[in-house]
Amino acid sequence: MEIWDVIWKSIVLGTVQGLTEFLPVSSSGHLVFLQKVLRYDIGGGGMTFVNVMLHFGTLVAVCAVFFKDILALFKKPFKPLLMLIVATIPAGLVGVLLNDRIDALFEGPNAMLLLAVCFSVTALLLLLCELAAHSERRRERELGWANAIPMGLMQAVALFPGISRSGSTIVAGTVSGARTQDVAKFSFLMSIPVILGSVLVELIGFIKAPEFAAGANGGLYTAVGVVIGVLFSAVFGFLAIKLMMKVISKANYKWFALYLILLSATCIWLDVLGLVA
Repeated sequence: MEIWDVIWKSIVLGTVQGLTEFLPVSSSGHLVFLQKVLRYDIGGGGMTFVNVMLHFGTLVAVCAVFFKDILALFKKPFKPLLMLIVATIPAGLVGVLLNDRIDALFEGPNAMLLLAVCFSVTALLLLLCELAAHSERRRERELGWANAIPMGLMQAVALFPGISRSGSTIVAGTVSGARTQDVAKFSFLMSIPVILGSVLVELIGFIKAPEFAAGANGGLYTAVGVVIGVLFSAVFGFLAIKLMMKVISKANYKWFALYLILLSATCIWLDVLGLVA
C-alpha cells in the first residue's frame, strides 16, 4: 500500500470514527465495514493499533466538551464517580476476557454478516428507546444506581462491532427512567475509562513489540495513519457530541434506525455478491 493510500484512507476513517463514536450507529462497526470495503490493512496487526488510536481522538473530544463535568467527578460527594467506576467494570471484564475472540470473529470470513446482525440489533434498540422516551407513562428522575448499572451492562455488550456504545447505553438509561440529558452526559463520560484503557493496553503492546503494531509496511505508515486519523477523529468527534446532545433532547432516533437497517442490508448484499474480502 502506498503512503498516499494510507493518508486518504486515514482521513476517511478518522472522520467516520469521530462522527460515529457519539452518534448511535457504532463507530467500531463502521471501522470494520470501511476497512473491508476500502481494503485498508497495513498488515501485521497494525490495524488494531490504528483503530484504538482513532478512538483516542474521540477521547480528546469528549474531554474537551465535558472538561468541567470531569473535574466535578472528583469533588464531594463522590457518588457520580463511584457510579462511573462501577458502570465501567462490565466492559472492562468482557474486554479482558473476550476482546481477542471478538476481534477474530469480525476479521473472519463472516464479518459482514455479523455486522449486519449487530447493526440491526442497534436499530431495534433505538426504536425501543424512542418509544420509551415518548411514552405517556414515562416519569423522568435523577440518574442513579438503577440507571448506571444497566448502562454499564449495555456498554459491555457494545464491545461487539455494530452494537453502538452510545446508542445502547442511552437506551438503557432512557428505558430505566433517567432524565435524557443526564443519560447523555453519563453515557459520554462512560466512554472515557473504556477508551483510555484500550489505548493504554495498545501502547503497552507497542512498547513491548513495536514491530507488531508497525505492520508489514513499517512504522512510518502506521505513524502517518495514526496522526492523521486522530486529528480528524477529534475534530469530528467534538462536532458529533454537540449534535447528539440536541438529538437526545428530542429523543428522535428513528432516522438513525433506518440508516442502520439500510447499512445492514448493504452488508448482506456485499457479502452475497462477494465484493468484500
